[in-house]
Amino acid sequence: MEPFKNIYNDIFFHQFTGVLAKTLQGFDKRQFLQQVRDDAWEARELKQRMKHIALVLHQFLPGQYDQSIEKIYSLITALRKNDIKGGLEYMIFTEYVENFGLEHYNTSMEAMEFITQFISCEYAIRPFILRYPEKAMRQMQQWSKHESLHVRRFSSEGCRPRLPWAMALPALKKDPAPILPILENLKDDTSEFVRKSVANNLNDIAKDNPDTVLEIVQKWQGHSSRTDWIIKHGSRTLLRQAHPQALKIFGLTVSDKIVVDKLKLAYKSIGIGEALHFSFNLTNTGTKPLKLRVEYGIDYMKSNGKANRKLFKITENTYQPGQTYTFKRTQSFRNLTTRKHYAGQHALSIVINGQELAQKQFIVTA
Repeated sequence: MEPFKNIYNDIFFHQFTGVLAKTLQGFDKRQFLQQVRDDAWEARELKQRMKHIALVLHQFLPGQYDQSIEKIYSLITALRKNDIKGGLEYMIFTEYVENFGLEHYNTSMEAMEFITQFISCEYAIRPFILRYPEKAMRQMQQWSKHESLHVRRFSSEGCRPRLPWAMALPALKKDPAPILPILENLKDDTSEFVRKSVANNLNDIAKDNPDTVLEIVQKWQGHSSRTDWIIKHGSRTLLRQAHPQALKIFGLTVSDKIVVDKLKLAYKSIGIGEALHFSFNLTNTGTKPLKLRVEYGIDYMKSNGKANRKLFKITENTYQPGQTYTFKRTQSFRNLTTRKHYAGQHALSIVINGQELAQKQFIVTA
């Protein structure tokens, strides 16, 4: 699989330097590319390449920050005119604000409101939340009512306490209260893109402040189908942990009337790059229908020799008394950018309403 860092390829630089040449007077394409593709270029990973390009770009922009931002506005406008949409590679603009804008609060806030409508500034805003917590969160709350769905989504995504690959926000992990008015404004947003961010923010909060999320769930439940989806998706960690109150709220009571048997693996050993094929039966031995969340967990071997479980949801449904249901699934062990596999003993578990009811071990070979 092509490494993400290779999004900065010849096609990208041809497009980007073409727009730079039209926007920046006296732009020297050859010099720009020489500075970008320096001796350390090949060794840099994606985030390092983003930052490096932003630092090089800084040398070709006007000296004053507000003037440089005006040029970035012009660059984005020109890219849009060329039908170029903001992909991951254009996070160089958010890197620019993050690296050079912290001492220029007002200009940077205006810049992020503009840039995030082209490429999300969810990472760039976090140093500002740390430096200016009250002002920045007030601004985020204002953005939650913005006409642009990208700005509204940014208002939630940028203050997620546990945003992956992002700078930590310890104060919001400890006390998420400043986030809650933002989520309140977005709980019935017309955009699914925005609603997913609200759900992910709730899920982040649940990892440190489960009671806060459970209060919100009970408050919002039944408000609308959109909001009901948000609270269900935002409670997924609590449901995976079999949190009693979360299970009860969503009608997923733990029962001893559920039996999982005939868990079978197609092979007891698979190689990295192959797939694990398995099947099992689920029976409701009781006299009443039961609402069940059916998941399977893989205990992956990590590079340090320890196991780490990842849960995968199969379905959530109502299962009738006296009925047996058969499930067949396949789990790929192909290496991904986000997950690398290691040889060693693994385990497959079947998890019903947060309770492990069956397990089989298997070997992954190199």
